[in-house]
Amino acid sequence: MSSSVPGSSTAGRAGAHPLDNAQGIWKVITASSVGTMIEWYDFYIFGSLAAIISTQFFPGGSATAAFLKTLATFAVGFAVRPFGALVFGRIGDLIGRKFAFLATLLIMGGSTAAIGFLPGHDKIGIAAPIILVILRLLQGLALGGEYGGAAVYVAEHAPDGRRGFYTSFIQTTATLGLFMSLAVILIVRGVVGEDAFKVWGWRIPFVLSLLLVGISYYIRMRLRESPLFTILKETGKTSQAPIQESFGTWARWKVFLVVLFGATAGQAVVWYTGQFYALLFLQTVLKVPLVTSYVVVAIALVLGAPLFVFFGSLSDRIGRKKIMMAGNLLAALLYVPIYHAMKYYSSPVNAVALTALVFVQVVFVTMVYGPIAAFLVEAFPAKIRYTSLSLPYHFGNGWFGGFLPIIATSLVARTGNIYAGLAFPIVVALITFVVGSIMLRDQHNESIWAEVHDTGNPTVSRAARA
Repeated sequence: MSSSVPGSSTAGRAGAHPLDNAQGIWKVITASSVGTMIEWYDFYIFGSLAAIISTQFFPGGSATAAFLKTLATFAVGFAVRPFGALVFGRIGDLIGRKFAFLATLLIMGGSTAAIGFLPGHDKIGIAAPIILVILRLLQGLALGGEYGGAAVYVAEHAPDGRRGFYTSFIQTTATLGLFMSLAVILIVRGVVGEDAFKVWGWRIPFVLSLLLVGISYYIRMRLRESPLFTILKETGKTSQAPIQESFGTWARWKVFLVVLFGATAGQAVVWYTGQFYALLFLQTVLKVPLVTSYVVVAIALVLGAPLFVFFGSLSDRIGRKKIMMAGNLLAALLYVPIYHAMKYYSSPVNAVALTALVFVQVVFVTMVYGPIAAFLVEAFPAKIRYTSLSLPYHFGNGWFGGFLPIIATSLVARTGNIYAGLAFPIVVALITFVVGSIMLRDQHNESIWAEVHDTGNPTVSRAARA
């Protein structure tokens, strides 16, 4: 690929292919992935420390009630993710992909570090949980803009026929961010000791965000704008009202609903069940020692991470839809026997068996998540792509996925059945399998680059033209 700068006369001349002026794809992937992984680390460090945070920021009393309040605070960050998608999606479609995900990185990093410095309930009383909720809101807004920017940025540098492969590296970042949070927790806990960690050591992973964000910001500042977006801007094809053009008619809302219920809702519950709820289930239901549970999940995540790239690459050849629907169906059918097996191997603890059972769930995660970035990019036109794909993704992951831990934990607490929490992800995954199988259309063989030379109406969704 040429290293000439997008925005030059060559980038905008008629007939020029966007990739003629693109940055090296691996530089783009590295910078985007590192930043996105750090944002996921920032977001999930809270959930990974939920059991300890519940004792720091909420008044004493029922341990279960305090834990549920902490999960609710965790869920608040997910609730506002769709709003962040609209705010930063609009910025990304109006100003540029790069500017938007630089802003989200700084907001996320600052909010995360602030949690590390926030005094507990014993020091400032009710102000502690209130400020904590505000910081979670800021984290959710930032994450609502981050993923869409990174996915679009990488996809708009990738050649046709390889989008699934290249964007799958972005898909590894959520899992690696969760793994990174678990690894940092284990290291800090080992260095300062269990007692000190519960008192003050838990703050270190939050404060560490300042260093990580600084490194990522420096790397991202060196990037140029997406070549496809640059040409759209030069030729006057960018949207002046991306929210209106994305959701201003019933036809576009129909696309949103099909993508939400036929792809992202199921992907979200499979992701959060297979990784996050599995950890909570081990810790709070099966009472597996904390360190053991962290190690079990961390190893399963590392073993499963390469499969994001495998399924992303496979989707370039056989399509995104088949793989995503298979992942949803397998998860829905196998969760109950898997969690029964986890119960069986938890007393006495068989760490190898538990790791294998979590790994199987991570395989389902990689099937539904590996191809989805490429699928979402292909579903919407370039001029409104950031806004259009961000909203269904963050509704799915923010509301269906983000509320899963508290819904599942509440179902277990209400019914007394430790497997009751699985009802929610099973039902949602089945809905996605049915809706997606019937209504989704694969577009993995279509070019997104033709849009920069399209003289027709590029505001109609690619999915809506199906």
